[in-house]
Amino acid sequence: MNLSTLELKTFVPARDFELSKAFYLALGFALEWAGPDLAYFGHGPSRFLLQRFFVEAHAHNFVMHLLVENADDWHRHLVAQGLAARFEVALGEPEDRPWGLRDFTLHDPSGVLWRIGHDISGRVAPAFVE
Repeated sequence: MNLSTLELKTFVPARDFELSKAFYLALGFALEWAGPDLAYFGHGPSRFLLQRFFVEAHAHNFVMHLLVENADDWHRHLVAQGLAARFEVALGEPEDRPWGLRDFTLHDPSGVLWRIGHDISGRVAPAFVE
């Protein structure tokens, strides 16, 4: 019996599907496949599905976490390209968190909260950090 898993993806809601697709492309994700109501995005080993679906209470309580090698580099990149102003979204500053990550917050155009950070605790196994 083989009970191995291959992948875990989430379905991210989008109020304006086309705007959200443009946002995630600007963020640095690659659009790997798209249909009329669903788009498959990836960056390195990370993947998610963007869906043409929006319930405000759901979207505003939805959180994604992206573990990266260097959150400060990601933040500088997003600031340099004017992502927050271009998409009228909130972009927080990188901070060291008590849970052992240095991260920053970013809201997407639908209100989904992203936390983009890197490990500062030494607890994350290097095999999981690409």
